[in-house]
Amino acid sequence: MFFRHKPTNLPSAAEALPGRAEEMSIEPNHFVNGELLKGPYPEGAETIYFGLGCFWGAERLFWQLPGVIVTAVGYQGGHTPNPTYEEACSGLTGHTEAVKVVYHPKIIGLDTLLKTFWEEHDPTQGMRQGNDMGTQYRSAIYTTTPQQAEIVEKSRATYGEALKAKGLGPITTEIGPAGPFYYAETYHQQYLAKNPNGYCGLAGTGVSCPIGLGVAAQ
Repeated sequence: MFFRHKPTNLPSAAEALPGRAEEMSIEPNHFVNGELLKGPYPEGAETIYFGLGCFWGAERLFWQLPGVIVTAVGYQGGHTPNPTYEEACSGLTGHTEAVKVVYHPKIIGLDTLLKTFWEEHDPTQGMRQGNDMGTQYRSAIYTTTPQQAEIVEKSRATYGEALKAKGLGPITTEIGPAGPFYYAETYHQQYLAKNPNGYCGLAGTGVSCPIGLGVAAQ
């Protein structure tokens, strides 16, 4: 990835770049499974958004899980509408690099998605992930239903206790309802499928996340 050393303070809305009204033009289909990135999705599907560092490696974690319909990468949690990659990486949009995960709740439980999220990165690092520094690498979960929000908060508490027991610091993951998700440029979508030797800086803490929070596949 580029621009790995950027500001670690979030800009205010007044300080953020203005962006643009036009949406990013992207190829419509998932490079790996052919599903439509923007839908329509099957009846009963749910969507949740995860930020866990560089979205190249983060997206690959989720598209491999049985029950995940489609994934996409984009920019979320900030102020600038329809930012470019360079703008998001400047630290002046407020966005984090996010992965959109659309899944079948009858096939894969949210607990399994959260286990992957918590274990595959370090959620205690604030505005960075490993050597990748900047607000765009912060840990985040953005939910789309009240039930998801309740489950996520319970999982944060449970995993926080597991981290504490191993001597690690508090979770800094930003959690809240999903705001606008701006799709990233086509070359970022499913990047590591297109570039198998591409950069992936993700590394977990080695602390296992307990599952079975009453959110198994329904």
